[in-house]
Amino acid sequence: MARLNVKINDLELKNPVMTASGTFGYGLEFADLMPIDGIGGIIVKGTTLNPRQGNDYPRMAETASGMLNCVGLQNKGVDYFCEHIYPQIKDIDTNMIVNVSGSSPEDYAECAARIDALENIPAIELNISCPNVKDGGMAFGVTCAGAASVVKAVRQRYHKTLIVKLSPNVTDIAEIARAVEAEGADSVSLINTLMGMAIDIEKRKTLLSINTGGLSGPCVKPVALRMVWQVAKAVNIPVIGLGGISTAKDAIEFLMAGATAIEIGTANFLDPAVSIKVRDGINAWLDAHGCQSVDEIIGVIK
Repeated sequence: MARLNVKINDLELKNPVMTASGTFGYGLEFADLMPIDGIGGIIVKGTTLNPRQGNDYPRMAETASGMLNCVGLQNKGVDYFCEHIYPQIKDIDTNMIVNVSGSSPEDYAECAARIDALENIPAIELNISCPNVKDGGMAFGVTCAGAASVVKAVRQRYHKTLIVKLSPNVTDIAEIARAVEAEGADSVSLINTLMGMAIDIEKRKTLLSINTGGLSGPCVKPVALRMVWQVAKAVNIPVIGLGGISTAKDAIEFLMAGATAIEIGTANFLDPAVSIKVRDGINAWLDAHGCQSVDEIIGVIK
């Protein structure tokens, strides 16, 4: 077998396959369906400082080669996570990573600080695609200043591996990546969902309760792959690639484009064991091509 282990800053991954936030619950939901400790990491659903009810239903819609969602970060808040969820997941033998969201830099920082105290959570992933309530609702992640403000605030209070999840809904994603790197991000993950819409022409109304939502699935893969390639050339920190990955071939493309690790999202809804299959498929490809380590293919596309 080829060596599959990779490093994201100080974070050791037994293989480069992780699951994307919001698509794998807290990992426990999949424990009867696959060996959840067999992948490199599990990024749990988005966590905020205070509880959130999320958006009204309907908040998911199928599209051609993908899906739209506007779940709205429904969760019971970071204190509930620390008291009730953490004890259940802390001994899972893989990297349990918390996705952190907020409505102000202070919210992000406080949420991150509480997670920092949890010994067996080695990293967080910042979702900077959230609206900035102090700045007219524009997402933090669409401007360098907004993205940098969140990372700067969190970096002052969070001391473990800090991954920043980038929005694709920008003019120059490499510019945003450099801005968060400058403020202390240890890694960037991309892409988050693309903004989209779907309409029921018989009812003459949109399919989602808030009209628009995040598009994910195979349809976004070419865009995600291009952005990962651009960002990997622009920064000196590890890149984590995601967006439409559903097979080992997809994952290998992202690795070749410069990703050190990948995340699988929407495909988990179709096949709960897809991440294990992708892990095994990467290994089989490496063996078939005489590679001793996954490192041999990371970033080969210049």
